Amino acid sequence: MEHYRKSSHTTYDLKYHLVWITKYRKPVMSGETALRVTELIREICRAQDVEILKGHISRDHVHIFVSVPPHLSISKLMQSIKGKSSRKMLSEFKPLSRAFWGRHIWARGYFAASSGNVTDEVIMQYIELQGKEPHDGDFRIDGDL
Repeated sequence: MEHYRKSSHTTYDLKYHLVWITKYRKPVMSGETALRVTELIREICRAQDVEILKGHISRDHVHIFVSVPPHLSISKLMQSIKGKSSRKMLSEFKPLSRAFWGRHIWARGYFAASSGNVTDEVIMQYIELQGKEPHDGDFRIDGDL
């Protein structure tokens, strides 16, 4: 259990691979801008108790592999990262504000994939083996009814 994270009433291991691109796929993330984006992503994740396991800033997209607490949705995390980093980057780097009109550095969408130690089949088999009877379709009920 050493890889599980704990909060006051929860033990969890929720990991996600997140990817997003710059608007129009413009290759602007290099040098100082790439370093600043890295700092901003770290600050935002730290403030929301998100642990960055691995990250990569490319010229036109960002990859991060993160461990996220269960109370935080991926959409809220991405909204926070993309919104705050975009606003700060545009105010700090004037060439970016000329390249990206409309106050957005990042394109609208993002990619998210969950990660874990076990496959869907292993989880379904584990649930199937819990208790014996009674059986109600795709649910098993343990104990007396």
